[in-house]
Amino acid sequence: MKFRQSLFWDTNPDNIDIKKNARYIIERILDFGQLDEVGWLFKTYPKEEIRQVMDLPRSQVAPKSKALWTLLLT
Repeated sequence: MKFRQSLFWDTNPDNIDIKKNARYIIERILDFGQLDEVGWLFKTYPKEEIRQVMDLPRSQVAPKSKALWTLLLT
């Protein structure tokens, strides 16, 4: 998948590795992703990994986004 620059505004999206940067990708897409990006996210990462990222003590997922995704992932 080619990531949007506006989704990863603080880095070059071409340099993002989907394995090494999984947490970063998951956090950004859960907060700011479009429908196609969210679909890609759930095809690429297991739901358990997505839940784990959201539950990290210093997770960057906004509280409102976290509440929504917690409901949808239950």
